[in-house]
Amino acid sequence: MIGVFALEMGQDDPTKCTARKMIHMDLARGVGRKFHASDKIIVLNPWAHRVLSPPDKRVAKAVLAVDCSWNQAKEVFFRKLGGKHRRLPVLLAANPTNYSRAGMLSSLEAVAATMYILGEVEEAERYLSIYKWGPTFITLNHDPLESYRRSRTEGKVLQAQREYFPQLFEVDSFQRAN
Repeated sequence: MIGVFALEMGQDDPTKCTARKMIHMDLARGVGRKFHASDKIIVLNPWAHRVLSPPDKRVAKAVLAVDCSWNQAKEVFFRKLGGKHRRLPVLLAANPTNYSRAGMLSSLEAVAATMYILGEVEEAERYLSIYKWGPTFITLNHDPLESYRRSRTEGKVLQAQREYFPQLFEVDSFQRAN
C-alpha cells in the first residue's frame, strides 16, 4: 500500500479542500511547509518533466499531494520539495469546480489517479468514495486510467495519453513538423 502525505498551502476555500478531508479522515498525513520529501516519495507536480507510470511503483513508498490554488501553483511547485517529481498523464476532473476540464484535478483526484495507475485500484476507489462526485472520476477516465495502468513504460503512458486526448497534442505535432 502506498502512503499519502498532503501539504496544504491554505490558498483555497477550506470547505472544498480535498486534502484537508483526506487528512481529517486519516487517509493522508498532513505535513508542514518545510517538509522535504525523500527519493521514495513521488511528488505530484503538474510541471514535472516526467510522467507517472507503473514502473514508479518499484521505488514509491508514498505520494505527496500539494494542495494549493491553481492560480498560484507554478510558484508553489518551483520550491525545493525533494522527492521524485512526476506529473499525471492527462485525465478529466470530476470535482464540481473543474468538472470535465483536462488536468485540473483536485488533490483527492490526483492521489486516486496515482494509486490507480500504480495498480492500487481498490485504494483509489476507497479514496474517491469520500465525496459524492468521487466515483464519477473513474467513470469519466476509466479507459485512459486502464491504459495508463497497463503501460509497461513511461513512453507507453505518453503514447496512450496522445491516443485518448489527441486534441491536446495537435499544436505540439504541428510545431514539430515545421
